[in-house]
Amino acid sequence: MAVVLCFSLFAMVAVAEDPYRFFNWNVTYGDIYPLGVRQQVLLSSYVSYICVVLEDLIRPDIHSVTNDNLIINVFNSLDQPFLLSWNGVQQRRNSFEDGVSGTTCPIPPGGNFTYILQVKDQIGSFYYFPSLAFHKAAGGFGGIRILSRPRIPVPFDDPAGDYTVLIGDWYKLNHTDLRAILDGGSKLPFPDGILINGRGSNGASFNVEQGKTYRLRISNVGLENSLNFRIQNHKLKLVEVEGTHTVQTTYSSLDVHVGQSYSVLVTADQPAQDYYIVVSSRFTSTVLTSTAILRYSNSAGPVSGPPPGGPTIQIDWSLNQARSIRTNLTASGPRPNPQGSYHYGLINTTRTIILSSSAGIVNGKQRYGINSVSYLAPDTPLKLADYFKISGVFRVGSISDRPTGGGIYLDTSVLQTDYRTFVEIVIQNDEDVIQSYHLDGYSFFVVGMDGGQWTAASRNQYNLRDAVSRSTTQVYPKSWTAIYIALDNVGMWNLRSEFWARQYLGQQFYMRVYTTSTSIRDEYPVPKNALLCGRASGRHTRPL
Repeated sequence: MAVVLCFSLFAMVAVAEDPYRFFNWNVTYGDIYPLGVRQQVLLSSYVSYICVVLEDLIRPDIHSVTNDNLIINVFNSLDQPFLLSWNGVQQRRNSFEDGVSGTTCPIPPGGNFTYILQVKDQIGSFYYFPSLAFHKAAGGFGGIRILSRPRIPVPFDDPAGDYTVLIGDWYKLNHTDLRAILDGGSKLPFPDGILINGRGSNGASFNVEQGKTYRLRISNVGLENSLNFRIQNHKLKLVEVEGTHTVQTTYSSLDVHVGQSYSVLVTADQPAQDYYIVVSSRFTSTVLTSTAILRYSNSAGPVSGPPPGGPTIQIDWSLNQARSIRTNLTASGPRPNPQGSYHYGLINTTRTIILSSSAGIVNGKQRYGINSVSYLAPDTPLKLADYFKISGVFRVGSISDRPTGGGIYLDTSVLQTDYRTFVEIVIQNDEDVIQSYHLDGYSFFVVGMDGGQWTAASRNQYNLRDAVSRSTTQVYPKSWTAIYIALDNVGMWNLRSEFWARQYLGQQFYMRVYTTSTSIRDEYPVPKNALLCGRASGRHTRPL
């Protein structure tokens, strides 16, 4: 439903601390016409002393620098609970602030909550989104950019401009209607279109000057479809993926799977006119396409010719491109030491976890699961139940670390893992649809992907030198993807499908990264301003 954000931003430097940036957002209803029909969606507004409503689905970007503290005060003027989550922000030692139902109590109607985040030891391009009640189908997302600190070298020159490009498939139905379809036990229909920065075809434009180079931070914030991104007569030089500087490979187009973020450099090196920016769906029988405009400041005319075509159903093309995306080993990350100084390929794994998705009918309704378990949200956030030692909310080990082969069933699935271990996770996709998975709290190394069934022999083809480190990965149909991950962040972390209807209907679980230590060096205590709900109501947070 339409949400207007009254937004204000202040930045100051506290003595002997990392900088603080303050945001105030108010969430309310409003209407727009993104695909030509009236819809109730989440809108945004920007406040600088005076609140000005923008006819846009996209909220303001969050601009920050490595280690900044972000203080984000959200007022919920909706008639239903609301939460924001921060895709790719690792919430070091602090899963309480993650903004998903398993970690954070929702902001009640008429209430407010102040998120206290730190972008500790991170750089790169990410986004935030509303995580409850299928609100994501109503927009309300925005970009997050984390810049390197001034003394940390970046492996490319400062661009002349830096644009956030949020792309995603879209329905003409309101999110409440879509949610009702899912709650009724049915699957969603095929989406109606694609939006670029909250607008339909040719509704968005990006201004450039001839001869200059620009950075585009592209995130697929849609509900289910992988999308291909391309610019007429221009090349895309990939430089960063979800916080990792990459080998600077040039592409004519780029597959961006749902939930993923990429940074590319584009040089305005063509004759001065307008050019199509094209986004189209991948691996779909009906190809959705939308366009925006790359506009030269000295343009001699409008766009000409048909929009350039792109790949459609070719899996090998996409797989080969994915394998070509590698870490720049000599570039600095958030710290001055090179990214290649962490030799993940020389570390012995202590555990192998194999995950497999499934779909089925439970109690007459469509459900989805992982290792046969379809996630059922409890009445109390898992993290609060864990912190306050409230019994009966979840069981450790309620999901197996191997596929069971049994039928799908409902449970509050929590997988136990140990702090400071190094694990291998294999995601097996035996279905005919491409899948995309995200893990909160972490960045992992995508060491391998291929068709067929994963076996121990599949490790022979792993990239143990310069695999890209990221937080969202795709798994192609009838294929597998393998990741390595150092479990160095204590907390309760959501591993979910980015196919949002599947996530809503149970294709997710929580990974409990556990230690017996109670030191704040390992995990922060519950925030003093934490909302307490369910069986945690009436408990006490830490004193001021």
